[in-house]
Amino acid sequence: MDPSTTTVPAPDPATLRRVFGAGLLGTTIEYYDFFIYGTAAALVFPKVFFPSLGTAAGVAASFATFGVAFIARPLGGVLFGHVGDRVGRKATLIATLLLMGLSTVLIGVLPSGAAIGVAAPILLIVLRLCQGLAVGGEWSSAALFVAEYAPPRRRGLFALSPTFGTGLGLLLATLAFLVASVAMSPDAFLAWGWRIPFLASIVLVAIGLWVRLGIAETPIYRAAVAAAEAAARTRLPLRTVLREQWREVLFGAGSVVMWLSMFYMGAVYLANYGTAALGFSRNTVLVINVVAVVWNFVGSYVGAWLSDRIGRRRTMTIGNLVAIVWSFVMFPLAGAGSPVLLGLVVSASLFLVGIAAAPTTAYLPEIFRTHHRSTGIGASFNLGSIVGGAIPPVVAAPLFAAYGSISLGIMLAVLAVISTVSVLLLRETAGRSLDERDTTAAAPAQLP
Repeated sequence: MDPSTTTVPAPDPATLRRVFGAGLLGTTIEYYDFFIYGTAAALVFPKVFFPSLGTAAGVAASFATFGVAFIARPLGGVLFGHVGDRVGRKATLIATLLLMGLSTVLIGVLPSGAAIGVAAPILLIVLRLCQGLAVGGEWSSAALFVAEYAPPRRRGLFALSPTFGTGLGLLLATLAFLVASVAMSPDAFLAWGWRIPFLASIVLVAIGLWVRLGIAETPIYRAAVAAAEAAARTRLPLRTVLREQWREVLFGAGSVVMWLSMFYMGAVYLANYGTAALGFSRNTVLVINVVAVVWNFVGSYVGAWLSDRIGRRRTMTIGNLVAIVWSFVMFPLAGAGSPVLLGLVVSASLFLVGIAAAPTTAYLPEIFRTHHRSTGIGASFNLGSIVGGAIPPVVAAPLFAAYGSISLGIMLAVLAVISTVSVLLLRETAGRSLDERDTTAAAPAQLP
């Protein structure tokens, strides 16, 4: 019998719980590391690493180093996607966690610009690039790992693992800075307190490695590599996926730009806007982010639940269409000068992010074939990350200065339109069995 056509037995409930936990914990740690940089870029790095540039230029330079990671993310997605398709899904989860942890700890001990001059921002950029490589492989690898284990009819809910991990990473990063900020004076926080969240990462990484090393390779991947034909196809997975499924790569990238842009504008840009432009205290903005992450969890659960019942495309389209309207409302509300309204804006934005993002963690694995699935997810998600995650926070300040808040609303609305069109040009996949991807015609799944 051809191994590629053999149905993979369903994992037992205990295995599914361990897999969900491994995806949740590992992604939490990865994104904790990734987001403490974003929080520091908004609140600390302009003064620590770019003191000679002045306030406005220092903020712009700091956010530019934040955006550098998104340039490395597609490379990380392809690199670790190749590892995932050639060596195994589990190998990528271990490698990305180690690379992220090491980079984060080194940022925590990096001397300031006042101490070593221009070498400080250069080293910061190098380490940020390493973080980008790691996170470029992490989200896609975790989503794939959980999706290949999950029951087809409940894949949306099981795929919440990396989605919740992303939100939980942001929550822990925000809490870490909030605790450090409250526990010490502003001068002490700026001098050395901001380093504590970075150095604490080493403990979390050790725990994550222990959990991920204890999980077996996915049964679907083992079955795929057992087939001689599949093994031959995986020699150059990037070339294969671009030849066979370039359409899915392109529209898969487009499908994520709305919620990525809404996420980074809501969680990162508005944190700086609240302190620099509106004059709110750092602690007020951090508390707002904590509340907003809770709403992100709620939105993620709703989006995952809906995607298993009405389909991935329909759920993501609903989120994207609402985001088009919300894009024109959020910045006038945020600029009203009220911390309550700013909290409402950030919370509603991250709620919308959850609605659209949660189905994505099941959807992207479902649209690619097994023998290049890891590479396909990594390429599409991280290409979308450049457009949706890197560009908006960097161009937001000059756009706002030149044209006002309406320009930011137009930018986010255009990105939401791109996501809407991209999703509509893809097929529905909810309920599909991933172990049949290479042998079953791509017919729409029958929803319950």
